[in-house]
Amino acid sequence: MFNLISILLGLVALVIAIPSSIPLLGWGNWIALPFAVAGAGLGALSSSNGGRNFCLVVLVIAAIRLSLGGGII
Repeated sequence: MFNLISILLGLVALVIAIPSSIPLLGWGNWIALPFAVAGAGLGALSSSNGGRNFCLVVLVIAAIRLSLGGGII
């Protein structure tokens, strides 16, 4: 059950992070990061690693985009 919730949180974070790759919408990654962290935390409690790994990939993508934009843009 934790794995399914983790995947759903990862999908929410991904849906928020994809449009945030457009210039001037990078602030959306600040919204996506907590969803990805919460999903990774719940995925760590699960016996399966799929949801956790998916959330970690989304987390890395959002963090790299934030660092390229200087944290805001």
